[in-house]
Amino acid sequence: MKRITMLILTSLLSILLLSFHLTQDALRAEPGTRAASTGNLTVIVILLAYLCGTVLLANRRSGYVIMLIGGLFAAGMPVLHFTAPRFGLVARPGQGFFVWTMIALGVLGLFSVILSVGELWRYKRGE
Repeated sequence: MKRITMLILTSLLSILLLSFHLTQDALRAEPGTRAASTGNLTVIVILLAYLCGTVLLANRRSGYVIMLIGGLFAAGMPVLHFTAPRFGLVARPGQGFFVWTMIALGVLGLFSVILSVGELWRYKRGE
């Protein structure tokens, strides 16, 4: 399988899992807070930019950069939830999907970072 195809697939899966994750965050947030209301509008714009970079700009440098940034965000989600006290994750019964989403986001995000750096390197060399 070509690297660009793998990069597009991992980016699309990251977008899907990020939307699942952010939905779970909104459901766990206190009613009336930004995470439960207007913060979701920001998420729509960010995920749209990530999707456009993945699908519309797939073979361009700007698309690789957008996928690199998206991969970094995806890889950063588990770090925030597993280590930061403010975003701490307390595993409770019924949250298995949330924990799985965090682990999958970390793996896909890091893989996307590796692939997009490789594509940017190849783009720079003119291959």
